[in-house]
Amino acid sequence: LRGEVILVSGAAGSIGSELCRQIASFNPKNLILLDKTENSLFNVEMEFRQRFPRTFITPILGNVKHRNFMDKLFAVYRPQVVFHAAAYKHVPIVELNPWEAVFNNIVGTKNIVEASHQFEAERFIMISTDKAVRPSSVMGATKRVSELITASFASSNPTKFASVRFGNVMGSEGSVVHLFKKQIERLGPVTITHPEITRYFMTISEACKLILQAGAMGKGGEIFILDMGTPIKITDMARDLIRLSGFKPDEDIEIKFVGLRPGEKLHEELITEGE
Repeated sequence: LRGEVILVSGAAGSIGSELCRQIASFNPKNLILLDKTENSLFNVEMEFRQRFPRTFITPILGNVKHRNFMDKLFAVYRPQVVFHAAAYKHVPIVELNPWEAVFNNIVGTKNIVEASHQFEAERFIMISTDKAVRPSSVMGATKRVSELITASFASSNPTKFASVRFGNVMGSEGSVVHLFKKQIERLGPVTITHPEITRYFMTISEACKLILQAGAMGKGGEIFILDMGTPIKITDMARDLIRLSGFKPDEDIEIKFVGLRPGEKLHEELITEGE
């Protein structure tokens, strides 16, 4: 990463912004922050100008869905390493708006992969999810297709294409921990989809360190799977958070089971048979 031109798509998101923070410590030649959300991009840019004044950054407002835009971006800046974190990720919202996810997650990935190939980037790392394993949701299916698109360019290409697959990250805007904290602040109820539901969890900083490591290790065509440890029961997590906030579960704050949402699994997997 040192002395390289690095492009991070979805740079204003939870994973994208932490990736950029860690990349900044390696003194890249130019760190390109690509995001389609103006306010979020502005906030990340301000943070970087203050925290990393010596790192040369280029904030770019734009969308991976637009192929002409991506070609122009690559032609002007010639990124050598690309981290593709831009994606729609909320399972229930994507179930209701499947075509937006197809355009953003699948077509967007195809655009940035083809641009990386055409303009001869050295490395391309696609951020995937455990929901791509035997997908039961539109979101999972779009990310599985994104993995396949990335892998399909790896065989006959000087660019090293790889994907990194992992579960939930603690503390991201869309994480269940964030939701539970808000519900506890309002004194409940804390809503859980099912008493037996489990999820893999990892901190954002840990996930990003491993993504960078996978990017350095990749020889092309791999799907790297992060060791997420043991799946955590969401009910236990909710009870712990309620206690840590100074309340008693079921007495001070009610726990309410609301049923699985469309596309949701009870238990996620990181790997499937035959992989």
